Amino acid sequence: MDDDYLESGEEEDYYYTSDQESLDGLDHDQSNLQPLSSTLNTPKVITKESLLAAQREDLRRVMELLSLKEHHARTLLIHHRWDVEKLFAVLVEKGKDCLFSGAGLTLVEDDPTFSPSSSMMMMMSCDICVEDVAGLHMTRMDCGHCFCNNCWARHFTIMINEGQSKRIRCMAYKCNAICDEDVVRCLVSKTQPDLADKFDRFLIESYIEDNRMVKWCPSTPHCGNAIRVEDDELCEVECSCGFQFCFSCSYQAHSPCSCAMWELWRKKCHDESETVNWITVHTKPCPKCFKPVEKNGGCNLVTCLCGQSFCWLCGGATGKDHTWSSISGHSCGRYQEDKEKQLERAKRDLYRYMHYHNRYKAHIDSSKLEDRLSDTIFEKVSILEKRQLQLKDFSWVTNGLNRLFRSRRVLSYSYPFAFYMFGEELFKDEMSAEERVIKQNLFEDQQQQLEANVEKLSKFLEEPFDQFADHKLVQIRIQVINLSVAVNTLCKKMYECIENDLLGSLQLGIHNISPYRSNGIERASDFISSREAAGEKCQTSNSGWNSEHTSCSSRKRPRKEGIYSNSQTTLLDLNLPADDVIERK
Repeated sequence: MDDDYLESGEEEDYYYTSDQESLDGLDHDQSNLQPLSSTLNTPKVITKESLLAAQREDLRRVMELLSLKEHHARTLLIHHRWDVEKLFAVLVEKGKDCLFSGAGLTLVEDDPTFSPSSSMMMMMSCDICVEDVAGLHMTRMDCGHCFCNNCWARHFTIMINEGQSKRIRCMAYKCNAICDEDVVRCLVSKTQPDLADKFDRFLIESYIEDNRMVKWCPSTPHCGNAIRVEDDELCEVECSCGFQFCFSCSYQAHSPCSCAMWELWRKKCHDESETVNWITVHTKPCPKCFKPVEKNGGCNLVTCLCGQSFCWLCGGATGKDHTWSSISGHSCGRYQEDKEKQLERAKRDLYRYMHYHNRYKAHIDSSKLEDRLSDTIFEKVSILEKRQLQLKDFSWVTNGLNRLFRSRRVLSYSYPFAFYMFGEELFKDEMSAEERVIKQNLFEDQQQQLEANVEKLSKFLEEPFDQFADHKLVQIRIQVINLSVAVNTLCKKMYECIENDLLGSLQLGIHNISPYRSNGIERASDFISSREAAGEKCQTSNSGWNSEHTSCSSRKRPRKEGIYSNSQTTLLDLNLPADDVIERK
């Protein structure tokens, strides 16, 4: 498809005139689709069952590289927020000693003169409780400090109850060494087994709580899953429970709004700031009881419920006597500039907020209503498949529905973005008034084009096309394909405009947005550890399949015919979301 059609003022430029032209346009729309192998870098769903396996996979990498015990590897990873690559980078740049000391990991070589068996019955002094205790009841940590088990147990209990169980330090003065988790578990479980279970749970959940690349799904009620991303934490993901959220701020998916913009908008919509603005614009405070009073008539002499009369024009207290032209003993004809400016500013801010909020709310409501289209669309497709029609492939319907959902969501969140982008709350000093007007016109032109095409796409998908004849069904098909391509292209152009022309030109780079994906928000796949994956591959290779199709083979898997071909069916299938593409293979 020629991108220039978007810039034309002619409405016909949004549409193709033949079925083959629409397929050619759809072929151009595949540029953003990635090979199926890219699913290896998709976000992963970590369930309660796979959480331990995910943690052990990172532990194993560190243990094998540095020849460490598990609790030592865990100490290093917690310190580096479970970022294995960052840990390895510190090792290469600063060396093992600096890596260990920075994480509070102290490894003292065993004293050749120290014999555990000979010291078992020897009486030793504990420096904490200053009592002589048999060596059997003393414990020595990796840092070399030795105290009695009772003192260790009390120390561990306090730390766990205070929520510091992930990094319990040695009791010795100015010793930053981290205690052996096996010792902690052993001593605490003797008297408080429930506290030991709590300690183990904290250690396991540290993989999520301390890991910047893993976050709990914020669904309500909580599904119990966590999501791990592989590359960039500035993205939007969909959990296996169906909840879509921004990985960066853990709120619902909100691009093209930045996280900071969405936080302000969410607060603005939920607090009473706009209620206060409405009261300021439409009411006046009673000079006696100070309660807001709304005028319900034409006379400027207003009486509050408390009985106090006052002038609506200036708010000053008056008597009740008045004529058709004036209030007895009262005159307020002098102009007060500050109050007038304040009132006009409050009124302008309220109307501006209502403009953006009404459109945002309208598209959110439309999106909720269009969610019900799914069942209706599937019923229509089922009816069409039973009819003896020339047209056999109806993937264009589901593709159009997916594009409608995606573009409607983008359109709805574009209004909160515009509210802050072109207002004075965030970027007052970043743009001149003239520059703001130019950029606002540029953005709103694209916004209006997208809005017009989204509404057209919604209209065609709501048509009873399951009752249409062949020739009319083909026309609907062309329109849906055209509009699916058009709204996708317009969404991409809007994101490019935001990233390059609007946010990209700002001095403060704190407002970043998740990248646009034509296939919609990426759905996280189930986590499979590397060992499990290797086991599955080997099991597949031994299951009697032909070696040409075996994933364990060193040869590349032969490309299936039609995956990247230009046949009609493949083009329509490739335009579906990634999970549908895999299923339809």
